[in-house]
Formats: sequence, C-alpha cells, structure tokens
Amino acid sequence: MSMKMKDFKGIKLSNMGFGAMRLPTLENGEIDEEQVFRMTDYAIEHGVNYFDTAYPYHGGKSEIVMGKALKRHPRDSFYLATKFPGHQIRGKYKKDSIYDPATVFADQLKKCQVDYFDFYLMHNISDHALDTYMDTEWGIFDYFIEQKKLGKIKYLGFSTHGSIPCMAKVIEKYGEHLDFCQIQLNYLDWTLQNAMGKWKLLQDANMPIWVMEPLRGGKLANLNEENTAKLKALRPDESIASWGYRWLQGIPGVTMVLSGMSDFNQMVDNVKTFSEGESLKDNELDLLFDMAEGMKNAIPCTACRYCCAGCPKGLDIPNLLRIYNDFRYAPNLMTKLEVMGMKPEALPDACIGCGKCRIACPQNIDIPTELKGLAKTIKELPDWEKVCQQRDAEQLAARQI
Repeated sequence: MSMKMKDFKGIKLSNMGFGAMRLPTLENGEIDEEQVFRMTDYAIEHGVNYFDTAYPYHGGKSEIVMGKALKRHPRDSFYLATKFPGHQIRGKYKKDSIYDPATVFADQLKKCQVDYFDFYLMHNISDHALDTYMDTEWGIFDYFIEQKKLGKIKYLGFSTHGSIPCMAKVIEKYGEHLDFCQIQLNYLDWTLQNAMGKWKLLQDANMPIWVMEPLRGGKLANLNEENTAKLKALRPDESIASWGYRWLQGIPGVTMVLSGMSDFNQMVDNVKTFSEGESLKDNELDLLFDMAEGMKNAIPCTACRYCCAGCPKGLDIPNLLRIYNDFRYAPNLMTKLEVMGMKPEALPDACIGCGKCRIACPQNIDIPTELKGLAKTIKELPDWEKVCQQRDAEQLAARQI
C-alpha cells in the first residue's frame, strides 16, 4: 500500500492525519499509551506523517502522550501540530492567567518534547471567541506570528467552527500570515452547517483546507441498517467510514483530512482507505447526499432572513435555528460553547412570541415554537461555568506533570 500524499508549500504531507482528540482509553479513563504507541508506529510505517493534538484534548494529557509516542521516532519522520486554546479564555481572565500565550506555548513544547512545532493553529476561532483572539491586550496573533518568524513554528493556521463572516474577518486581518485553515467538513455538514460556503470562502482566498470531523464524531461511520445496506451493495469490501473519506478526497482544495481514531483497527482501516481504492462515482455521490438529507430531520430553514426584518428583539433567527438543528442531530461541545458565549439578549428565550417571523417565513416554520424548544434545550445543558473550571484545573495539573 502507498499512502496518498499532497503537496504543501514544497513538502509532502500524507492526505490522512492522526488526530489525537479521541485517543483510546483504559477503564479508568486514562489514555491507553501502549495502544497509542502501536497506532503511531503503524501510521508512520505506512506513510502517515501528520499528527495533530491540542492543548485541551484529554484534559491536557493528549500532548504529553503524543510527545512520548513520537519521541521514539526521528524528528524528521513526522510533522506535529498543536493549538492555542484562545476559545477557552473568558472575560474574567487576565494577561497573567494560565492562558498567557507565552506560558501555554512553552508548556506545549515541553509536553510534546520538541523544540518547534511544524504546524500551529489558533484553536476554534468561533464567533464568541473572535474578540479575544483579536484583542490587542492579549496579543495572541502577534505572539504566534513572532514565533513563526523565530522558527518555533513552521506553518501557522487556524481552526474554526465559526460563521462565514467570522472566518472572513480573520482572513482579512491576518491572512498574509496564515498558511491553512481547518474546518468541519463532511457530506452531512456540506448543507447542514453550510460547510460548502466555508469551503468556497477558503477556495476564493487560495487557502489550503484541513478537515476535522470528517465522520461527524463517528456518526457517519455508524449509519442505520438501511443506509448501511445501500453502501455495502455498492462497495461490499469497504467500510462505512471509508465513504466519508472518499467523499473528501474528491473535494478541491482539501490538503489534510484528520481522523480522530480511538483504536488500532480504525487506524488499519483508515490507512487502507487513504492508500488504495477508487474515488466516488457520480451515482455514489448522489446516494450520499440523498442519505444526508434523510439524516437531518432538520428545521427546513434556508437562511433567507425574511424573519429577521420584523423581529422586535433583533434576534438572529436563522442562526438560532441552525444551533437547534445541531442539538437535534448531534450535539457537540462546540455548539454548547457557542451558546455559552452568546449575550442574553441574543438567546432564544428573548423571543416574545409575537409571531411576525412566522408570518414572514416562506417555509411556513412555526418559529416561536421552535425557539421555545431551543430555549428549553439550553436550560437543560450542564452548568458550563463549572465544566470550564474543572477543565482549567485538569489542564493546570497536566502542566505540572
């Protein structure tokens, strides 16, 4: 087998990268280091040369374990990526907090046991984190641009679950310093989260695309019996997961596809997918999109924004309905963090139920009722202040290991 490779600024990158957000764990919740070592060895032996971790993964321990695993291999045999957790900074934090860029960066180099990072990302520049990332007091971008000049970072990029306008602001202000952008991209979110629009923005900006959540956190590798049978009828010798990856292999501009593998068998299957096999045919692509439409069970909002014009509270109704669709299909941490960062007047319980939006909606959506449903869902979320405090404590403990 020969791993598929992509050209990137004069170097060769394996089209598949090993993402370390969902590493295998033991019964006590700790990372299974022995299995991670085995997976890392297999990856490198079969041509995978890109490894992606981040400061928050596994309570701050992912960087430590990946550092140990990669230290056993020559430094020039792999490219290592990690990320700065600016999305975790909240208003109460000051410049001398545990999120000071210089402190975090020094800690990451130590934990990963390297002198430099091949790739470094501003982590999750979402709409609620954008102001922090651009805050001159924090100086986050300035610091990491300087580290790039010093050779401590070879290639600088950003990951985002944010809106298209949010992405556009980052590219407009810092694009000349950025080498790539990492987005959530898969055949379901192509329309569900308008990943197609984000892809087009990056294509127009001539910015290479890194892909996260290619299988929507495993959702697209575990389909119902009906959809599984349809795919197996066409490609009986390939896994269901391979379909999501092969779809991405046909998307222009995609340089790196990250797979967050949590056991050795997944590594073996994914290496096979990225080393052999044909790209999807037109009838297979049509089948995937038909399946995606059936999976959504979504509120049929087209984001025409007719509902916004007469809203007395000025709510961004299409965005709220998008968030509700995310919660209904597959709630994830990023969606929860997005809600946590919203101002009270922007949340759905600000709706007074006047019904003007319902009258204006060409899709005949009962918007006030849907907003009530979203408000109820949000109220049932965990206490995210406590969740974040626990996360900070775990990461501080990991720094002291």
